Amino acid sequence: MIHTLPKTAACFENARAVAEYKLHAQARLDPTVWRYLSEGSEAGVTLLANERAFERARIVPRPLADVRGGHTRVNLFGQEFAHPIVLAPVAYQKLFHSDGECASAMAASAQDALMLVSSLASQTLEEIIQAAEKPLWFQLYWQGERSRTLRLAQRALAAGYSAVVLTVDAPVKQAVMQLPEDVRAVNLETPLALPLLLQGQSQVFDGWMAQAPTWADLEWLRGHIKLPLLLKGVLHPDDAARAIALGCDGLVVSNHGGRVLDGVPASLDALPGIMAAVAGRVPVLLDSGVRSGSDVFKALSQGVAAVMIGRPYIWGLATAGALGVAHVIRLMRDELEMTLALVGCTCIGDAQRIILANQGSKMGQA
Repeated sequence: MIHTLPKTAACFENARAVAEYKLHAQARLDPTVWRYLSEGSEAGVTLLANERAFERARIVPRPLADVRGGHTRVNLFGQEFAHPIVLAPVAYQKLFHSDGECASAMAASAQDALMLVSSLASQTLEEIIQAAEKPLWFQLYWQGERSRTLRLAQRALAAGYSAVVLTVDAPVKQAVMQLPEDVRAVNLETPLALPLLLQGQSQVFDGWMAQAPTWADLEWLRGHIKLPLLLKGVLHPDDAARAIALGCDGLVVSNHGGRVLDGVPASLDALPGIMAAVAGRVPVLLDSGVRSGSDVFKALSQGVAAVMIGRPYIWGLATAGALGVAHVIRLMRDELEMTLALVGCTCIGDAQRIILANQGSKMGQA
């Protein structure tokens, strides 16, 4: 599915911005694969809203600050990373490069970044974490029933994954394509058959959603996962509060990159309500729409602990494998450091306090 492109190394060495990788990736990938990666659901309203939310946010520079000794280090559940840029879980990465998730894991390790590995990974969980040579987090999709879900989570934990992130916003997926024979979700058991419908029953309510997780399932899973358990796909403050009450250790504000339900709020726009409901009780991460280091800063300035990127690092993967992913991370980290410095911040904690310090001012930083 990948076209041969000569002088691949030159592509990433000459790239000076993450957006350049988008062009390289499009040139390399089969058009069907490119559409699968790039498009959102329906008309793409949410996909565009995610990016435009970051475009609307403004940053006010604060010159003359002494920022010597500044850094971007973060600590997430006892793990320290050099920066808060996290590789989001992206399915079937062998679609984009023959080295797949292993290449992304190696790049994350080289750049001291955290990576979440998808339940729909196209390489085994054990291969991927071995390539990383460090703990990763595991993104868990509900597997239709409790026993199957727990077996998958326990396999990841046995392999050395240090946290589980349950994704709940995609029980019915709309962004689908016919996978090539050599690409599949190798870590999953044979899919469950949909329940037989009685006359008058709905394919959605009584079919697909009959296998979707509920709050009771989340509470049950919390009782079986002893390591950190986060909930991904939260956009409503009441859901955030309920997840914490059930014992979740963290939240990921995400609309799945606009790939599930079109017309939902941009993740960045949903953040203030979520942060107010959480009130500092657990770490909150943001996913969807991040395209640059300045976007990372804008999310951090609303109090999140870390920020996930998805499509941008896949552009790097498609262009140059592990080297491309590593370079995308490095470019975004450099942009983040420059933004922090120009705003007078010396650490992530400074950025997280900017909005709080300017709540009553029209000159807030972002």
